Amino acid sequence: MMRTTPRRSRGAALLLVLWLIVLLTALVGGFAVAARVENLQARVLVRGLVAQNAARAGMEFALTRVTSTDPRLQWKPDGRGYRWNYDGADVEVKLVDENGKLDLNQAEPQLLAALLQGAGAEQAQAARLAAAIVDWRDPDQLTQPAGGGEDGDYASAGLPYGAKDMEFESVAELQQVLGMTPELYARVEPHLTIYSGRTRPDPTFASAQVLDAMGMNGAETVAQRERGPGGTAPQDGTLPLAGMAGDSSGTYSIQSRARLADGRESVLRVVVRAGGGAMPGMAYTPLRWEEGASPR
Repeated sequence: MMRTTPRRSRGAALLLVLWLIVLLTALVGGFAVAARVENLQARVLVRGLVAQNAARAGMEFALTRVTSTDPRLQWKPDGRGYRWNYDGADVEVKLVDENGKLDLNQAEPQLLAALLQGAGAEQAQAARLAAAIVDWRDPDQLTQPAGGGEDGDYASAGLPYGAKDMEFESVAELQQVLGMTPELYARVEPHLTIYSGRTRPDPTFASAQVLDAMGMNGAETVAQRERGPGGTAPQDGTLPLAGMAGDSSGTYSIQSRARLADGRESVLRVVVRAGGGAMPGMAYTPLRWEEGASPR
């Protein structure tokens, strides 16, 4: 009967120990990698939350400034950028009073067409699309003289829906209007609203593109408005007058961009109505809310 020699037994035991060491090393290494990944993910999440909170702080700080009665502290809601440092984060805020935009539910087709043409649409295309916007919001089934778009036109274009025949409930709804393209929508969307209720925008707060559509020299007017004593826009294309003030709606589009020292950014884009929040203790009512963070 053969017996295993002590020497062979020791060799087998050593081999088993070596395999056990390799296995434990692999397990420890795996746990270390997983822990490092989770740590990095947590850091990214935390830094993202810090950037988001800084962007939100910029938005809320802007609301206190735009409603300030002290001219030295007041921010103008006409699209100019304001910089602010919040706990080490660089924040840039831009505000636009909704009265400075074209109201999709009220603007005349000629004004809509002028804005669309300024955004790159051909003259005939701009006229047809402006007419289609009017057909979308009006309750009748009569097509506008410039073309427009009623139910039959949508059916002919292969669209499974017709004209809404009711007011726009959001600017994004414009993407459903017959003839609108994604590229054109992206260019005109910042200049449109559903909250002003005005047939014509207030030039005090309007962008250069809107001012151009109104027949004014947009670039010159904006430049003069920003360096003028009252920071206001003219009503007739002339230079602004000191002490002139626009008719504020109390509803603002705000873009707040926060950048941390490590390069991480967060952007908050909102439409809010100042004063009388929807919930007790809120200083504003959110009407639109978009936010996102991007690592650098």
